[in-house]
Amino acid sequence: MSMRRLTMAVVGLGLSCTGIVVAQDQKPEHVWTYSGSLGPDHWGDLKPEFAGCKDGHRQSPVDIQNPQPADLPAIDFNYKLSPLRIVDNGHTVMITYAPGSFIRVGDKRYDLKQFHFHRPSEEKINGRGFDMVAHLVHADKDGNLAVVAVLLDRGSDNPLIHEIWNDLPKEKDKEAALDTVQIDLTQLLPANRGYYTFPGSLTTPPCSENVTWFVLKQPVTITDAEVARFATLYSNDARPTQPLNGRAVLETK
Repeated sequence: MSMRRLTMAVVGLGLSCTGIVVAQDQKPEHVWTYSGSLGPDHWGDLKPEFAGCKDGHRQSPVDIQNPQPADLPAIDFNYKLSPLRIVDNGHTVMITYAPGSFIRVGDKRYDLKQFHFHRPSEEKINGRGFDMVAHLVHADKDGNLAVVAVLLDRGSDNPLIHEIWNDLPKEKDKEAALDTVQIDLTQLLPANRGYYTFPGSLTTPPCSENVTWFVLKQPVTITDAEVARFATLYSNDARPTQPLNGRAVLETK
């Protein structure tokens, strides 16, 4: 995959036209939304390159039901500290991560690019949704994506989310670069890192089907106040679940 196509793919999963690095002097074009005539039911008709949103057969998110236990490799998380690069891109809050952090699954390495949030969770487990979800977006050297979904349930405070919410931008489409604030994405991970996995797509236009999904089984807690704070920006930025179309969902034993 060319760098241009990789950038487009990560942009799609990052829910914006801002890309991995946000341009300070260029406003993105918001051609899709989460409701009305530009909402998920119409994404596939908005642009020719969005056709996969209606014609694809491996679309995400999904409702995970009857997963098949399998001998799967553990996800090896190798996350370093990163200065905070944060943007409200008109669809979500997105944090671009500094180079050097990655995950390894078996013999495959995926470099961490960015993470962002949805309310409510896009993924469901046996029909149950969660208050929010964080999507941790990674890419390999060939442009294939791996997304780790961390489900967020109401409970105690999470230190990373607490810090991010303290630094939410006051303007949309303008990245805030806070070199004095160092974040550690490891703080967002649960103690038990068992997961569900399946082949899927970006959950936003262009809905490209080059994504391997890893949904962590154990949710992480987030406070009522933190959910409410995000809701003042985005009360609903979640695509409805999509048919599995015969795909198998595997889970760690």
